[in-house]
Formats: sequence, C-alpha cells, structure tokens
Amino acid sequence: MRILISNDDGVIAPGLAALHGALVDYADCVVIAPDQDKSGASSSLTLDRPLHPQTLPNGFISINGTPTDCVHLGLNGLLEQTPDMVVSGINLGANLGDDVLYSGTVAAALEGRFLGNTSFAFSLLSRLPDNLPTAAYVARKLIEAHARLELPPRTVLNVNVPNLPLDHIRGLQLTRLGHRARAAAPIKDVNPRGKEGYWIAVAGDVEDGGPGTDFHAVMQGYVSITPLQLDRTFNDAFERLGGWLEGVL
Repeated sequence: MRILISNDDGVIAPGLAALHGALVDYADCVVIAPDQDKSGASSSLTLDRPLHPQTLPNGFISINGTPTDCVHLGLNGLLEQTPDMVVSGINLGANLGDDVLYSGTVAAALEGRFLGNTSFAFSLLSRLPDNLPTAAYVARKLIEAHARLELPPRTVLNVNVPNLPLDHIRGLQLTRLGHRARAAAPIKDVNPRGKEGYWIAVAGDVEDGGPGTDFHAVMQGYVSITPLQLDRTFNDAFERLGGWLEGVL
C-alpha cells in the first residue's frame, strides 16, 4: 500500500507531521506538500511558472505551488511508483459545509480521484494542535478500514474531527454538507504609503446546521464523515430547463 500525503497548511505544519506519523508504519508513505500555507487555494493549478520539488531532511517533498499541484505531480511522474491512495491533512481548522468549495485540504484529496481507492481529507476543528492526537488516531482507524469500502470511483471522504480529547469523542456520524450564510464584507486596509487593500473576512455563520449535517455532528461531539463527489451536475433541474429552452432558438 502506497499513500501520498499532502495538505494545504504547508510542509512544516504540525498536522502534516501528525498524519504521517499515524500512517508511516501502516503503509509506504510519501509526503508532497506546499512550501507555505496555501489555505483557500481550492483546486487551483500553477500555470504561470515552473514548480521546483525540494526534498527536506525529513524526507518530505516541498513544492512551490498549491495542494493540487503537489498531488498532480505526485500522480503524474514525480514519483517512481504511482500511489494507491491520497490522504490530505490534518488541517488545523474546520472544512464544513461551503468550506469545501475553497479548501485546499479537500482539493488535494479530490486530485486523487483518478486512483482506484477512495481519497480522504482530514480536518481538526481548531487552529491549535492540542488535540491533533485525536485526529491522527481517527485517521489511522479509518485508513485501516478502507479495504471494506465499496464506493464509486472518484469519491472523497471529508472527515472533520471535534477539538476534543479522544475519550470525549462520542463516535462517528455519516453526514451531508451543511451551509453557511454569506461571509462578512472584506475589511478595507490602507498601507503606510496610502495604497488601499482588502482582507477577505471570516466565513459566514452556520445557516443550515441541523441534524444530519456535518456542522451538527461535530457540535455534538461526533466525528463527521461526508462523502463528496466531483460531479456537480444539478440533475433535478433538467426537466425545468428543458421547458425553458423550448423555442429559445
């Protein structure tokens, strides 16, 4: 079993080291991660400059690009052997609901969709690493159980772990994505030379977080596991769109 590990917090992030530590004695693990924090990079590829892999003293490979760049290179020639699975994380911070649209953590896992095995994205609901051992333990247990999975190709399991000690975790829940309200307005800033700029504000509050959602599960102390797929086709709209298009041309 060969696992490609990546993230969006960067190659020196504690969550990446924790995930690697949890899996290194289970599988042949290789780490390819961005050389700096690329949170919010989504599935972007770097097309305006070359990418330069650099092997660090700990054996991790650093790339001057995005999480998707890292996995893309790992699956398409950088490694001597193609990995069997992509595992991303452990992100410090939630990837719940609409967060998955922007998340580099989820994007790295999505880039592993061409492999036969389900990809995983792991996140801890904290910016602090205190309960990383909980998330690492959950990751190990889920990866160990992957052989029993019978999911369609190109499926990603988005896993969010409450910021709790392991003995406070109430269990696992399968969930759907909840939804956030609109984000706060960007924050205007002016630098010492008078140039205006804007900081993207925090994500919106939870708007759809009832039972069955990922938001609800983690707030109740459960690990949330949400199956994701790349196909965003809105199939239920076909009937209405068919009538709408009649006579347009």
